[in-house]
Parts: sequence; C-alpha cells; structure tokens
Amino acid sequence: MTTVLITGASAGLGAAFARGFAAKGCDLVLVARDKDRLEALARELGRTHGAVCEVLPADLLEAGECAAVAERLADRTRPVDVLVNNAGFGLPAPFPYSPVEDEERMLDLLVKVPLRLTHAILPGLRERRRGAVLNVSSVAGLLPTGTYGAAKAWITAFSESLRVDMAPYGVRVLAVVPGFTRTEFQARAGMDVSSLREAVWLEPEDVVARALRDLALRRPLSITGRRYRAYAFAARHLPRGFVARRMPRTRRAPAQEQPGMR
Repeated sequence: MTTVLITGASAGLGAAFARGFAAKGCDLVLVARDKDRLEALARELGRTHGAVCEVLPADLLEAGECAAVAERLADRTRPVDVLVNNAGFGLPAPFPYSPVEDEERMLDLLVKVPLRLTHAILPGLRERRRGAVLNVSSVAGLLPTGTYGAAKAWITAFSESLRVDMAPYGVRVLAVVPGFTRTEFQARAGMDVSSLREAVWLEPEDVVARALRDLALRRPLSITGRRYRAYAFAARHLPRGFVARRMPRTRRAPAQEQPGMR
C-alpha cells in the first residue's frame, strides 16, 4: 500500500491532494496545525474511500514539530512513499512594506521546510528505488512577483534539479505550478482579489487531477489550464517585462497604506 504524507493538508490544495490520493487507494499522513480539521478530513476519507489516515498535527515553523515530521518521513519501519510539500502562506504587502519577521517566516515555510522534509524522505526512497516528491510551486515563480514569487521560483528550480538527481533511482519529482486557485490562501493572506476576472480562477480538484496525471507521465512540471500554460511558455520565451504586465495580479493598497510603513 502506498503511503502519502501531505503538508498543509487541512484545507485547499492540501485537502484536495488528500482526496485525490485517497481515491487512488493510498493511505495518508495528514500534516497541518489544525488538529480538528485534520481529524474531520481523516474521517471523511476513511468513510468515502476506506483510506487509513494518520493525523500528525504540526506547526512546521516550530523547530521541534518540523523535526517530528522529518522523523516520520525517515522512519524505515513505517515507510512513506510520496511526499507532497504543500504548506505555505502569502503576505498582502510587497517586500518593502512587510515586517521583515513575516518575510522570514514565509521564506522558512516555502523554502527551508520543504528542503528539510525532502532531505528526510530521500534516503528511504533511494533505498526502495521508488516513490515521489511533489512540490507545490506557483506561476508567481515564473515572473517578478515579490518574495513569494522568488521563493516559488526556488522550489521549481529545486524540483527540476532534484528530478535529475533522483532519476537513476526511479524516484519521481514533480513541481506543481498552479495559478490563482479557489482556496483559503488569498483570504488568509489578506489579499484583495476583487480585480481578478472569473476566467483566471482554477478549482483545486482540477489542479490535483492534472498533477496526478503529470506525475504518472513522469513530467517535470504540472501547470493546469491553457491560460497558465501560455503564461509559462511566454515567461520562458518572451521578454519578462512584456509578460509580467499581462500577468493577473491582486489589488494592492497605495504605499502609504501598506502594513509596516512608518
């Protein structure tokens, strides 16, 4: 039986990944801060798919709790076959107007945590010569879109490099690169998305379905929707300034209203 560990599993894309893997007959290790929501999801997946779910509440920005998740990934007696690095958050204001402590926390969760968790699972995957790592990136990483985009650019590049390193061992690595997706992400970040057109939005179930197909096909990137695949193509082949001006963006307050201004 394949076991999948998913971070940020309590809602949004994480919960959608849990449902997608459970529908394929996988057992799950669900990681997030909200124990109640994790347990409710575990009951749902057990009832609808017969999935065996282990609930592992953890705040991945707390060193001890992140270490506990890393230890679970490294446990050879209860092997985890697939890691989905999904946990993350964004900030409502551009870098010059955000408290540096918030920027550091975001960078830790988007970069250092997946690096550490991936490092923990790899020895077992190499030894068994199978398994996969899915890293949830973003189309924001394809263009100049602040420190969030910079962190997502790192996770995409990390995934593509790791894919080459792990290919001789039969381990698959996929960067999942969604655009604007209907989850709690924007509301939690305090982002104003009222300026975005309906056409730019993706459903989390569609992102997951595409990712699971691309994983089976051993592709390096998974991008849902023709619009966002066109952005990705343009970002690689056209002047970046030209493409950036056509990228849908959230509405931002005037500089004097930005959090952190003095």
